[in-house]
Amino acid sequence: MPNSVPKIRVRKINDTEIQSNGDYVLYWMIAYRRIKWNFSLQRAVEWALELKKPLVILEALRCGYPWASDRIHRFIMDGMAQHARQLKARKSVVYYPYLEKRPGDGKGFLKALSKKACLVVTDDYPCFFLPHMVASASRQIDVPIETVDSCGLLPMRAAGQVFPTAYAFRRFLQKVLPKHLMDFPKPDPLKNIRLSPIEGIPSTIGKKWPKASISELVDQKTVSRINLDHDVSVVSLQGGTQPAEGILQLFLEERLPAYHEKHNEPEEEGTSGLSPYLHFGHISVYQVFHELAEMEDWFFHRLSENTKGSKKGWWGMSAAAEAFLDELVTWRELGLNMCWQWRNYDRYVSLPQWARSTLEAHAGDERPYRYGLKDFEKAKTHDPLWNAAQMQLFKEGKIHNYLRMLWGKKILEWSDSPQKALDIMIHLNNKYALDGRDPNSYSGIFWILGRYDRAWGPERPIFGKIRYMSSKNTARKFKVTKYIEKYSP
Repeated sequence: MPNSVPKIRVRKINDTEIQSNGDYVLYWMIAYRRIKWNFSLQRAVEWALELKKPLVILEALRCGYPWASDRIHRFIMDGMAQHARQLKARKSVVYYPYLEKRPGDGKGFLKALSKKACLVVTDDYPCFFLPHMVASASRQIDVPIETVDSCGLLPMRAAGQVFPTAYAFRRFLQKVLPKHLMDFPKPDPLKNIRLSPIEGIPSTIGKKWPKASISELVDQKTVSRINLDHDVSVVSLQGGTQPAEGILQLFLEERLPAYHEKHNEPEEEGTSGLSPYLHFGHISVYQVFHELAEMEDWFFHRLSENTKGSKKGWWGMSAAAEAFLDELVTWRELGLNMCWQWRNYDRYVSLPQWARSTLEAHAGDERPYRYGLKDFEKAKTHDPLWNAAQMQLFKEGKIHNYLRMLWGKKILEWSDSPQKALDIMIHLNNKYALDGRDPNSYSGIFWILGRYDRAWGPERPIFGKIRYMSSKNTARKFKVTKYIEKYSP
């Protein structure tokens, strides 16, 4: 078959042979929840064309995953409803959205659907429960499973080591990334394709695992009928590719010019706002980069030959664009680099030795304030700025970029131990943040405790040589009065 999807992005998970007499090619959409700029979907289309078969796209939403809530479900369902509308009229593509109502209801669904498939193509995502889910599926079904990496500009497996700092990773990127920048996915892999018409999904499958209707997907009451944590409420931010594209355009046109100066200001709308959409795969880093490059009138010849890891000047773009790309590419893909290679990426033991040593040396230090999970969750601390940050997370599913760092540093300072602080940060972030449960958010949490950082002086109580932050210093550097007023409990 034609190899338009780079080989380095494709992995065969089991040893089963392709069933050329199957009825369709099945794309199991689990992480890149979009039909644009998606190598996984593109790979499935290529197989369908090669085998002259129809294409079935399964987008299922389990309810038994950790931290499952109305907030997360609603955001994903918004995207599913958009897919259902967009793919409704296609005769050679069947879009099958499925909502599990109770944990375990979806058991056996993929196995049943794959019995009539030639092969299964799915998303290669290195975080949360998804790698375990794919590995389990590969042992249960009788057709091949391919996973496709559509995570970042750099294929995850182009880096064969875990990089200890952003600087080291940036140096590597500057040397290796250029040869991969020409290998972008198709903006619309379903455009102008002619596939064989599908006869339909077996009725026994539809009865046991009914397809979710558009009306069910858009109904705001649907989440109340699913076994979820109903205490984590839906937010006003809508999920899906269409809202993501609107936010991207707003950012590029209005916020980008001052990004390098204002993205750390709590009272400024200086950030991109794309993090939740990148996490759920509603928008692709390729599309974001493409539209940024178009706006900057950029092409490859503007890349610098200096590959020494500098934050500025390598891309050959404006200062604002380069600051944004350092977040979008360097820091985001640094998290991917860790997660696919280290299974314990979310464990305390994964911290650098120097960080664990200094934290443990100060674990018994006196703490002037101590709070437990419930105090943190309800924003009941003595610090108005910290409380405001926690309330933003509680209400909106996000914390301002800079204040998320302060939020974590204070949890470390006010918890019984660094291990307990880590547990609390992971729980609160994964429960409430729309961009939680993500390699990038784990990078942020573990940076609080020393990952990707260096030892700092002077050595302090509790923190030891870990970088210190305080609310007072933050208030000196940035305007926070209105932020505290807005989000005060």
